Amino acid sequence: MLRHRPEVRYGTGVSWNTRASGLALEDAVIALHVATSLGALTKAYGTPTFWTLPRSYDASDVLLAVPCGCYTGSLEDRLGESSEDTPPLSCLPPSGRSAMVSKILTSLVSLMAVVGSNAALTKRVACPDGRHTATNAACCALFPLREDLQANLFDGGKCNAEAHESLRLTFHDAIAISPALEAQGQFGGGGADGSITIFSDIETGFHPNIGLDEVVEKQRPFLQRHNIGVADFIQFAGALGASNCEGAPQLSAFVGRKDATRPAPDGLVPEPFHTPDQIFARLADASQGEFDEILTVWLLTAHTIAAANDVDPTIPGSPFDSTPSTFDSQFFLETQLHGTLFPGDGPNKGEVLSPLRGEFRLQSDFAIARDSRSACEWQSFVNNQTKVQQMFQFVFHDLSILGQNIDDLVDCTEVIPIPKPLTQRTHFPAGFTHRDIDQACLETPFPTLPTDPGPRTGVAPVIPKPV
Repeated sequence: MLRHRPEVRYGTGVSWNTRASGLALEDAVIALHVATSLGALTKAYGTPTFWTLPRSYDASDVLLAVPCGCYTGSLEDRLGESSEDTPPLSCLPPSGRSAMVSKILTSLVSLMAVVGSNAALTKRVACPDGRHTATNAACCALFPLREDLQANLFDGGKCNAEAHESLRLTFHDAIAISPALEAQGQFGGGGADGSITIFSDIETGFHPNIGLDEVVEKQRPFLQRHNIGVADFIQFAGALGASNCEGAPQLSAFVGRKDATRPAPDGLVPEPFHTPDQIFARLADASQGEFDEILTVWLLTAHTIAAANDVDPTIPGSPFDSTPSTFDSQFFLETQLHGTLFPGDGPNKGEVLSPLRGEFRLQSDFAIARDSRSACEWQSFVNNQTKVQQMFQFVFHDLSILGQNIDDLVDCTEVIPIPKPLTQRTHFPAGFTHRDIDQACLETPFPTLPTDPGPRTGVAPVIPKPV
């Protein structure tokens, strides 16, 4: 079962896709100005999220909105310390907000103290290398693997082509699962089970996986040198590669997945020439309905550090935005610019006009950015780095365990380095302004952004190392 997540109401705030869904944010959520650890709150309540504020709040009033309905007990109940006189937030009416704020704040202070003391008292395991400790011995094997990958695949911890392709591989392995096929009595694939590498002679021949044979073979020596399952390796390498990209979130890393014993069937990985209907249906099937149109947009955040190698083989390594080594919102901006050219010998199947020389635009990205079901969600990522990070962090967690039982896994996210923060803001490339936007979301205004100085330029390719 995948986790609760926010449901967006553009311009009016958020309701939550839980028992409290249908209530407006101001009716179902206590808005708290709390300068505290997101990690601690996440541990207690699930991922907290920054959103557009409802009209009844001022930006100075709210730092963090704690979701209502994601749990049934009080703050203390969530920690296993029952308190009858503190009502559940999910039951707190609007009229009780003011009266309860001081008590909720006090409870949060107590919560932070308990979480902090628990963290301090957690017994850590000394790893065999004599250098590292971990919360679980199963994570120890990841430290030498991390060092090997960083030094010898990611060029000393860079957001290079191999980092990009390693993240891409996580999706192509995990999304190959279909409960719909299973319901018809056919094998539907195992999800994040490593089948794309274990059976690479079969799966990398599938059309949407063309080109992934290169990163699979580059990764294989690392698999052979380290004691780790193939499924775990794929997801770990992708999360680690992404951590080298400025602005990225710290992605989840689990160990204990069951490796594939048979290849996934063909036809389960979306293609760039597929329609939004086809892509939405495929992702919904893979996730048993959880990856809807909104979460599809969240998944496509990965394209901020992606490039096309084989749609137009004459221009391999063509990025999808002008900042391919930065995990930012430029991708969401630049996919909405009016296209005027093909960067190679296009048009090719799955390709549409691009706004910049050297920048590649997939037909699927173009269409989802303009589809009425996803356009406003797409636009909401522009110049919203917090959302870029948190939504991809959320959806990668769930993607990376498709087909697996999370209760059988060990969380080793602590081994993934915390990425460097973003140092630049979203901007129009030189020569472009708001007038060049093909705005599909009419419910909210397009963000006001600066334009880089100078004439229009091109985007350099991201070239991988030879196999």
